[in-house]
Amino acid sequence: MLFGMTIPAFRLSILALAVLAQLYLFFRARRAIRSSRRSGRFKARTTRLVGAGIGLLFVVNAGLMFQPLAWLDPPAAARIGLLYPAAVWSLGSIFSALLLLIVQVAGALGRMAVRLFSGLTGRAAHAPVDPGRRRFLRVGVGGLAAVPILLSGYGAAYAGKAYEVRQLDLPFGRRVRVVQLTDIHSGIYMSREEMRRYAGQVNALRPDVFVLTGDYISNSMLFLPPCLEEMARVRARYGCFATLGNHEHWYGHLEELQAAFDRHGIPLLQNSHRVIQTPEGPFAVAGIDDLRTGDPDLPAALRGLAPGIPTILLSHRPEIFPRAAAGGVALTLSGHYHGGQVQLRLPGGAISLAHLRTPYPEGLYRINDSHLYVSRGVGTTFTPVRLNVPPEVTLLHLR
Repeated sequence: MLFGMTIPAFRLSILALAVLAQLYLFFRARRAIRSSRRSGRFKARTTRLVGAGIGLLFVVNAGLMFQPLAWLDPPAAARIGLLYPAAVWSLGSIFSALLLLIVQVAGALGRMAVRLFSGLTGRAAHAPVDPGRRRFLRVGVGGLAAVPILLSGYGAAYAGKAYEVRQLDLPFGRRVRVVQLTDIHSGIYMSREEMRRYAGQVNALRPDVFVLTGDYISNSMLFLPPCLEEMARVRARYGCFATLGNHEHWYGHLEELQAAFDRHGIPLLQNSHRVIQTPEGPFAVAGIDDLRTGDPDLPAALRGLAPGIPTILLSHRPEIFPRAAAGGVALTLSGHYHGGQVQLRLPGGAISLAHLRTPYPEGLYRINDSHLYVSRGVGTTFTPVRLNVPPEVTLLHLR
């Protein structure tokens, strides 16, 4: 659920907003074309070309949203020439239309204020039309409208790929080096090559424990084997452990998911735990199913653990944290929200859709002696764009 809406309802609302944005931008572009001094034939052809381009980009992205494309590793030409431009345009055009609408409304209000002032004072407010100034304003407004699209392109081409290794030191009672990956979203915007790069980075961090906290696929079970094959390349002293996310439940069944993880030698903790012995004493890694689309059972995951044993809980969504803290879990690791994926940095703090939906959008939280860490993840969903929210590989130095 998103703001109380189901996923289909959320997609329909985004689609309706996008349709309105396309229509608004097209009519603005047509008006600009018609006001030019070119020939009528040129204006007609250019208008048709602009309409066809907007329509094509919109239809491609809408198709990907409602009829997911299960295409393993599409060639670079398809990604660069069609898939990414459609996604970048669809996100950027919404904000471009919003900016233009704000400018248009502000201009209309300004003209109304001038007329009102003139009526109250009895003074004429006529000024000679300056064609140069008018052209300058049009260019300025056009440049402003292009900013969201350029930012979306940057977010897809660079910011979404330039990941960072986030390191934290936390008390735990055992000296353990844990690396977390989450929200990989293997699909047309997360290739096998990129997943291999992340697995290589995890290996370079020399983890004692490697944990995966859900959403391995984007929109098809076809993408799960490549993801698990790459994650199985990681070598961790005490092993790799995983739990499921909502995308696995949307597109797969528990039996086939369990079989896939078993084939690749990655223990899937479904409301269960494993006890790991170390020279400093034992600790446990527990996992629960997704809180909304799965069948989570925290008591079952912790059942049988010796009192006081340090425990790491894997939960795709972080909202389990208060219950985990009350149950004596030392550390909960989650993801799901991607840090909002597109985030505005304001003087009072960051704002994104995730910040409006949950008290735990990203980062470190604490209740008494219990900690929660919510990773931004490495993949994307709905759009391959990240802004102000770089992908994250998390390294936790537990002590």
